[in-house]
This record gives sequence, C-alpha cells and structure tokens, in this order.
Amino acid sequence: MSEGVKLIFPTISARMREVDGEKYIWDSLRKKWLLLTPEEWVRQHTIAWLIESKGIPALRISQEYPVNINGQHQRADIVVIDESAKPYLLVECKAPEVAIDNEVVMQAIRYNAVVQARYILLTNGLSLYCFEYADGKYRAVKKF
Repeated sequence: MSEGVKLIFPTISARMREVDGEKYIWDSLRKKWLLLTPEEWVRQHTIAWLIESKGIPALRISQEYPVNINGQHQRADIVVIDESAKPYLLVECKAPEVAIDNEVVMQAIRYNAVVQARYILLTNGLSLYCFEYADGKYRAVKKF
C-alpha cells in the first residue's frame, strides 16, 4: 500500500481503520470513511498540503467534482473554488506508481474544458506539475 511510500507532501496525521481486512481513511472534509487506495492516499496528502501549506480554506475544496464530458459522467479529484464561487484550481491525483505523462495531462485538460479553472495541478505524490490556463493556452508554472 502507498502509505509506506514517502510522498513529496508533509506527513499527515490520518485516522485509519481496518474492516474485513481492508483499510479505510477518514476524510475530514466529506466526513466519511473511504477505502484507502494508493490514489486516495495521495489525494488526502494533497488536500492537507493545500490547506496547511498553501492556506486554502477547507470550505473552498470540493472532491469528486462532477464533470460531464460528451454525456459521460466523470469526476475531477479536487477542485478549489475562489471567492466568487468559480473554479480556480483543478487537481488530478494519481497513485504513486502512475506516471504523470501526456495521458494524465490530457485527462486534466479535458476536465478543465468543462470546469474552466485558471490552474491545473497534477500529482502522483512523487511529482507535482502545475499549469496556468490563459489566452486559450496552457503554460507550465514552475512554482505553485
């Protein structure tokens, strides 16, 4: 399980439990237990980092944000809403063993065509990439 993998994010203090041999992690934003998958481990670290290190209020963070692409219901992992209640940042999380490659970038761009956030952030917990969308183009941002 990915909880043994050292991520680039600060260590979190996570509530965990085991039921019928499966591990669960407490999601304090959604107030429920979630199956602990490698991707969920990365998502929980990313959320904690956004709140604790980047100062984003927890109330502005939405998980499993609905995205309808050509009639297919998809979900963006995390969307941060700005002061005017518009999407500001779309975050796509992957498990540590999943490379952040062109396919992941294109997935986030497809989601953002609907969401229309100014920034997209891609992470597998080992790497972090940020892009800004302006004037119809994406450009890499060196520091988020």
